[in-house]
Amino acid sequence: MRDQPEPLMTERRTAALGAALVAIGPVTMALYTPAMPVLADAFETSRAMIKLTLTAYFAGFALTQLVCGPLTDAFGRRPVTLAFLVIYLASTVLATLAPTVEWMIVARTLQGVGAAVGISVSRAIVRDQFTGQTSARIMNAIGTMLAIGPAVSPTIGGLTLEYLGWRPIFWFMIVYGVLLMLAVSALMAETNRYIERANLRVGRLLRNYATLLADPRFLRPSLLVGFGIGSIYTLATILPFVLIDRIGLSPSQFGFGMMVQSGCFISGTVITGWLLRRLDADRLIPAGLVGLTASAVAMIGAHQLLEPSFLGVMLPVGLFAFSLATLLPAAMTAALQGFPQMAGAAASMTGFLQFGSGIVGSLVAAALGDPYLALLIVAPGMPLLAVGCYLALTPLVRPSRG
Repeated sequence: MRDQPEPLMTERRTAALGAALVAIGPVTMALYTPAMPVLADAFETSRAMIKLTLTAYFAGFALTQLVCGPLTDAFGRRPVTLAFLVIYLASTVLATLAPTVEWMIVARTLQGVGAAVGISVSRAIVRDQFTGQTSARIMNAIGTMLAIGPAVSPTIGGLTLEYLGWRPIFWFMIVYGVLLMLAVSALMAETNRYIERANLRVGRLLRNYATLLADPRFLRPSLLVGFGIGSIYTLATILPFVLIDRIGLSPSQFGFGMMVQSGCFISGTVITGWLLRRLDADRLIPAGLVGLTASAVAMIGAHQLLEPSFLGVMLPVGLFAFSLATLLPAAMTAALQGFPQMAGAAASMTGFLQFGSGIVGSLVAAALGDPYLALLIVAPGMPLLAVGCYLALTPLVRPSRG
């Protein structure tokens, strides 16, 4: 097996750039959500049309995952990142100036396209340079930012909306995009040592994705990450209706209440970072699997045995978020470990699986009609599916080791 070449950036710089890149997608989504009710009045349209702007963002983000990674395999991480950030900035300016909801839908779709590069490139630049325990530490640092960004963004968006209006919310996105573009231009080295234009040919692209999806070394950790993070996106569509409409929290109480989920995730990444200095990352996976299973059982048990309450809903969700945080560094490292020549495609497919599962979970929850029923079925079902897929694929991975 070829030795890992010397990294082109330090561990700290890679983690900082990776964290900034991975945050652009969730931050762009979360900053915007407080303004959605106001936009319905501003554009004199229905709330269903405003919700479509969020759906359009998710669609652009998820589908572009399958393209931006292979583009970085074909042309390099750095130039493709800068090109997508140009799309992001142009679409954000368009959203700021949007005169109608139709223009906003177009702008939000293009924003999703531009922001999609963050997840795939943040993971690919780690795989290009690091493996094993070092990769796990960097993935853990990136995971922390993945939690902090969406946690503080709704508060920033809400305060901006209250004091400045909805258009300045997009000014913050423009500032973030410009700063990120400057950071990439000044600090990010070209880490792809296997640049090959053939990676973008349709036949090669399909073969690369077929190779990944047929390899249990990739599929086992990727499905764990996909259903795990997808659960967070699904919960984001369920919890507002449960906590506000069923439990009776005010919108501001809901905002503070969601800090339970974010706080538990951040706590998980901090404790995981401490443990990674003493333990191999793979040794944290069994405890994380037990935690995911326990959280799913607690979700079901709380709703079956107790009256609806804030703690009855959020304590199992907090356990889920904490457990997921302990799994992500090892799982993401394992998913990309064996595919250095198509790291961009591998990173893109993991991103697509997590957003795709989140969209499917949200659609199933919506089809059930009752958010509380979705919290009883879909919310625990996705972590159990993640654990089940991981355990089912484990026997297929073991024979390849050695």
